[in-house]
Amino acid sequence: MMWTATSDGAGGLRFWNDEYVVYNQRSGNTHLLGFAAGQVLLKLQQSSLDVDSLSSTLATDWQLELDDEFKLQISLLVEDLAALSLIESA
Repeated sequence: MMWTATSDGAGGLRFWNDEYVVYNQRSGNTHLLGFAAGQVLLKLQQSSLDVDSLSSTLATDWQLELDDEFKLQISLLVEDLAALSLIESA
């Protein structure tokens, strides 16, 4: 399944101290995201990706080994962001 950032959901994404703050225009809520979740959201704002492609890209960016545990963690972040209506299936 391909994922993308919602066109009207994530606005005003700001980064400092290894955390992201994002305003969800759909719900009116503001969310504090950890570094990894913020990076996932940024990648999905740039292009639609599936979890495997997203995991591969992030592992390369962060110079980490791409293994099943890493893919699982990225998949869980994707589920969390979808639950917050910041991303959706493309």
